[in-house]
Amino acid sequence: MRGTADEALSGEFVCFDIESTGTNPQTDGITEIAAVLVRDGEICETFQTYTNPGRPIPAFITELTGISDATVADAVSQAEGVARFREFCGDRVVVAHNAQFDTSFIEKVSADSGNPWEMTSIDTLELARTLMPELSRHKLNVVAEGLKLPKFRHHSASEDTRVLALIFIEFVRRMRALGVERVSEINARMSDLRRENVYGGSGLGTLPVRHIILLAKNRTGLVNLYRLVSYGHLKYMNRRKQPVVPRHELDKYREGLIVGSACEAGELFRAMLDGKSYQELKKIAKYYDFLEIQPLGNNEFLTKSGYKKSKTEVVKYTHEDLINFNRTIVRLGDELHIPVVATGDVHFLDAEDAVYRAVIMTNEGFPDADDQAPLYLRTTDEMLAEFDYLGPKKAYEVVVENTNLIADQCEPIKPFPDGLFPPELPGSADELRNLTWTRAHAMYGDELPEIVESLVQRELDAIIGHGFDVMYMFAQKLIARSEENGYVVGSRGSVGSSIVAFFSGITEVNALPPHYRCPSCRFSEFHPEYDDCGVDMEDKDCPKCGTRMVKDGYAIPFATFLGFDGDKDPDIDLNFSSEYQAMAHKHTIELFGEQNVFRAGTISTVAQATAYGYVKSYEEKTGKQFTKTDEARLAAGCVGVKRTTGQHPGGLIVVPKGKEIYEFCPVCHPADKTDADTVITHVDYHSIDTNLLKFDLLGKDDPTVLRYLEDNTGVPFTEIPLDDRGALDIFTTPEPLGIEGDEITGKNGALGIPEFGTGFVRAMLDDTQPRNVADLIRISGISHGTDVWLGNAEMLIKEKGMKLSECICCRDDIMNYLISVGMEPKLAFTIMEKVRKPKRQPDGKKLTAEWEKEMLAHGVPQWYLDSCNLISYLFPKAHATAYVLMAIRIAWYKVYHPLAYYGSFFSIKAVALDGEAMLGGDEAVKRKLAEINQIPSFKMTQNDKELRRTLEIVHEYYLRGFHFLPVDIYDSEPAYFKIYKEENALRLPFRAVPGLGDIAAAEIAEERKKEPFSSVEEFMARCRHCSLAVVDALRMAGAFGDIPASSQFSLFEL
Repeated sequence: MRGTADEALSGEFVCFDIESTGTNPQTDGITEIAAVLVRDGEICETFQTYTNPGRPIPAFITELTGISDATVADAVSQAEGVARFREFCGDRVVVAHNAQFDTSFIEKVSADSGNPWEMTSIDTLELARTLMPELSRHKLNVVAEGLKLPKFRHHSASEDTRVLALIFIEFVRRMRALGVERVSEINARMSDLRRENVYGGSGLGTLPVRHIILLAKNRTGLVNLYRLVSYGHLKYMNRRKQPVVPRHELDKYREGLIVGSACEAGELFRAMLDGKSYQELKKIAKYYDFLEIQPLGNNEFLTKSGYKKSKTEVVKYTHEDLINFNRTIVRLGDELHIPVVATGDVHFLDAEDAVYRAVIMTNEGFPDADDQAPLYLRTTDEMLAEFDYLGPKKAYEVVVENTNLIADQCEPIKPFPDGLFPPELPGSADELRNLTWTRAHAMYGDELPEIVESLVQRELDAIIGHGFDVMYMFAQKLIARSEENGYVVGSRGSVGSSIVAFFSGITEVNALPPHYRCPSCRFSEFHPEYDDCGVDMEDKDCPKCGTRMVKDGYAIPFATFLGFDGDKDPDIDLNFSSEYQAMAHKHTIELFGEQNVFRAGTISTVAQATAYGYVKSYEEKTGKQFTKTDEARLAAGCVGVKRTTGQHPGGLIVVPKGKEIYEFCPVCHPADKTDADTVITHVDYHSIDTNLLKFDLLGKDDPTVLRYLEDNTGVPFTEIPLDDRGALDIFTTPEPLGIEGDEITGKNGALGIPEFGTGFVRAMLDDTQPRNVADLIRISGISHGTDVWLGNAEMLIKEKGMKLSECICCRDDIMNYLISVGMEPKLAFTIMEKVRKPKRQPDGKKLTAEWEKEMLAHGVPQWYLDSCNLISYLFPKAHATAYVLMAIRIAWYKVYHPLAYYGSFFSIKAVALDGEAMLGGDEAVKRKLAEINQIPSFKMTQNDKELRRTLEIVHEYYLRGFHFLPVDIYDSEPAYFKIYKEENALRLPFRAVPGLGDIAAAEIAEERKKEPFSSVEEFMARCRHCSLAVVDALRMAGAFGDIPASSQFSLFEL
């Protein structure tokens, strides 16, 4: 519906149709007008008149409509015919099929006669597209046939109008069934239905769309802008992946927005190209707050390739036509008192940058990408020169005055609000206090040691004072729920620096200084002079009750988590079992509400290697050749361009109740997938991480591995001694495994241990020879940092003979050391924060000259300063500690429960398996490894790398005297390796069979429960997801045992 009049659908409407000499109301004329009056679903009156168009009727028009020059020779003039039609219509809403075509002719004649007529019209073509999405085309005769209406002579205005009335009557019935009762309600309801049709697979996703400019002039406008962007991506995305904003939604949320008419793809410019009457152009232009004109070069393509006006008509315009288009827009602005603004439609900064856009567009499949419009940022003088044909005064008005007029309407606003907006959990502060103090007393006695009480109080004051208690309690509740379901949760990041996080059950890392504590009488003995971790202290019995005391404490400063003043935004990352992660996300929604929880969005950009590939492809497709220097320049110009949106693997953004996400940012589906349920932030989550809390609920294998190990050994991981010599020794030697190292397993036994099993870290272990937990924490810190080991700590150890404990390994080391030499604590914290982050000073260093001077004055050696300046990123000690605790426990299982360990690795960690090589023995494994290692690195696939990792462990498995049992239809599990302790063996699962997927494996397991398979033939009939290739692979693997191939038998077997 277009126009301002309103009417009940049970009221009166005029259905009409015209015939004309052509399609352009500016150059063609009306030959016939026919109409019928519809009242409450009934045809009541009719109207028909021929009109003399004042020009010859083309022969093909006569053939199409039956109207010739003779027919209209004595007919009334167009003006008279339209006047009579207007008298018939009165103030009623009119109805037409492709209403813009018919109304544009009527309004043009009315305007030329000095009696402008702004009609309110309903378009049955648009209604048909929405109400009859099953049709591939929606011409009048096609729609009539779809509704099974009587046949009629198409392109006869009288007959077309009568059929149109019958179509409209049916459409009114359908609209009223959808709850539409008035004309003013049509657009909103049809828009909703159109969206449902788009996602239901109809052709509506290909409807034409027009560009528009939306500027936020204040905070309200920004929120509405974010809302409309979100609606476009979530509710109105079309099949061309274009987010569309329906006019009724824009009307609803227009407050605070400035609406511009946009470029040649905008509604106004396209109306000019389509030949709409000046009156129709005025009607369109009235909608906008400002009208745009652009440099002629922007639209020069209209003079070359032209404008496709219809399926068969392409119109090429002249340079003068482009000028006249801009003059028409200026005239519209003057008459309607709407500012006209000269804009550049800027897509790149400088003119020479057009080549980068050409490279990218070529790779996107645009055949004419090299023919770039000059969409660069022009200077004021250049813009004035572009519009000199308007005269100096008008050019200055559109280039300077009106642009400033629009800019001045926009208040200074930030894209994101200031401050943190945490969600609420009722009673979270009291609950956190109670949890913390209760567990603190349970571990350290009714009268707490002063160091414990003071640290807890300081942390609680900072956490609750800054509103972070919600985040703590949220994490605590998720962890408690996961542990109730049998899955341990690992903490990541710096949260282990918080003693409150330890006492509330968020982390198992105890940040207190090294100490002993008695689990019986709760006596404790602190050793702050011992600057490593308490686990490495000598065993000691309680001097009060004789119980063997627990060794604890990792000496981690709280400042590394919440800052020196406790006001830094917290980041609590939790590693859930990948099997439980979805449940953790569901619990988050339960706690905060579905409308308040969103996935953290990411933005992927063109990387260096991808950009280089673009350039090479551009050369190939265009036949151009560049020097290596130019290739590098072109690639550099493409780096960083947005490619797509994605999502953080476990990050959730939570909006507080009473707020909407649109107050912070827009939202969308990842990669604009309209069939996705996930909704992500439309901006990279880092942009809003100081405004909204982000919870990282990651899915990891290690918690799943621990559950497997506990289930198959009966030993809870919490009972494993962290100072066990056998577990610690495998980080330096394979002897605890009962084997000697070789070129595959290496000089230590850390192969397959999380965070320590890569070739890089195992080599680091060989160089550093760690002897205790503190050393492993240092190595974990170094290995997860950037520019901390290579060319830095490695050289200090190898060339200067320094100890690992003297090097910078974790970010906490810097602050602790600088405080220990007497530097002011706040400055020590500031230096730590600067060194740990990638950003450098203009001179390339991390440390300022003032800091270096201060450090040297306190006796800090020069090598320490040099080391700081080399570092690009430093890992937190708490995070490294959490990794090490996990690694030691899994190492313990590897030493003392090897079959369970290897079963967990192959079942959960191994991405790629080769059942044939695994069953073939160690020699077959080594041959396969040699084969993979011969593949050049640039040709090696990810699957090759994963299989190599698996087979290295398989080799170690064989060296320890174990073997595999083949896949068995009745005994193998779908995905997990089955343990046979008596036989020193693991049974291969179904997933070890090439091509046998998860669904087929589950189907086999389900079918065998019902009854045995009488034959392979019956197996195939019952397990329909197993292809012939899979059945052959099972047969080759001996999985069917003595099951016969067929259920048939001969008479001789009776």
